Amino acid sequence: MNTDGSATDAKPGVLFLCVENAGRSQMALGFFAHYAGDQAIGWSGGSAPAAAINPVAVEVMAELGIDISGEFPKPWTDEIVRSADAVITMGCGDACPFYPGKRYEDWKVTDPKGGGIEHVRGIRDEIEQRVLTLLSELGVTPERSITRG
Repeated sequence: MNTDGSATDAKPGVLFLCVENAGRSQMALGFFAHYAGDQAIGWSGGSAPAAAINPVAVEVMAELGIDISGEFPKPWTDEIVRSADAVITMGCGDACPFYPGKRYEDWKVTDPKGGGIEHVRGIRDEIEQRVLTLLSELGVTPERSITRG
């Protein structure tokens, strides 16, 4: 879908939301983009975007060959929310937008903020599994795999 809500093709669009858009939603979008390739469209945003992306999140994603270092925290826009087929929230509570007719899921995922690398790896791995499940539910077959060392 275009950001104005008009359909362009059958690609599903997913919006990942959290408070700061610095950790969870960025990792989710990284996995989503990696696995979906051009079969789906992904966005991320925050209700109160941080100044910078969580460096530990960047590091644990890089361990798997996914580079999110070029991303930055940003707010969501009504246009993006309206364009998304699915809205995945992670801890933004009442601040997250709600539009009737959208698919909403609230993923209860721990905030990685202030966590050490082992803690954030666990969060990363949980998010990866949730993204793979979501892609399956959307009918998107992962285009790539990840080699773990």
